[in-house]
Amino acid sequence: MSQALPVPEDVGRLYDRFTASRDATSGVNMHFGYWDTPDSDVPLSDAADRLTDLVTDRLRVAQGSHVLDVGCGVGGPAVRIAGRTGARVTGISNSQEQISRANAFAASVDGVEFRHADATRMPFPPRSFDAAVAMESIFHMPDRAVVLDQICQALRPGGRLVLTDFVERAPIPVDKQPVVDRYLREFMMTLVRVDDYPPMLRLAGLRLVEILDISEHTMRQTFSQFSEQGEFGHSAMADIAEFGAVLVVAQKP
Repeated sequence: MSQALPVPEDVGRLYDRFTASRDATSGVNMHFGYWDTPDSDVPLSDAADRLTDLVTDRLRVAQGSHVLDVGCGVGGPAVRIAGRTGARVTGISNSQEQISRANAFAASVDGVEFRHADATRMPFPPRSFDAAVAMESIFHMPDRAVVLDQICQALRPGGRLVLTDFVERAPIPVDKQPVVDRYLREFMMTLVRVDDYPPMLRLAGLRLVEILDISEHTMRQTFSQFSEQGEFGHSAMADIAEFGAVLVVAQKP
């Protein structure tokens, strides 16, 4: 499968447009949800919070910790992480529109801030953070390895990275490939395989702790609810089981 590499500035402009088109009722999460059972009727907004909580529980941070949120969206996960753990959170995005929305949303929340920055060239000194999170952002990067290296440098020894990513769980059938290609192209993403993660993490200086396939708890339900809400318009993606999602936990030695 040939994939065009995303350009960070183009991704930023994509999310500027997308964020500007969303009103205040669209919620403060821009990521997929997590449902405990396939037939659950929990709304997407609650399921998205559930996924944030799964990520947060694996960060192992507490009051006094400093967390980096790579690809922070409009601030929902960062504020939720701070509220549940007492940690400070600094979020970055290359979308100025997202940063403006996030700072407005978190204006009354202590210890949460957002900065316009490129994850491939992070503006932080080494060992600035106790943990990092990247929820559905790394697939927008032109090179995951570069971002993982940047995150590793920003982490203190012992610090954890918890991320969610889309993956090719199995070879995508030829008849489904055009649908996947269109989705990746329109949203400036690339796919990797689950087996790509262990070597990528090692090269970045990170130790793999856990890879959890969450596809059965997130993909079909999210695509279906997006379609019902009139967002994204890719209901056909709900039937492509080979297109999945993983939760990855790594640690800096």
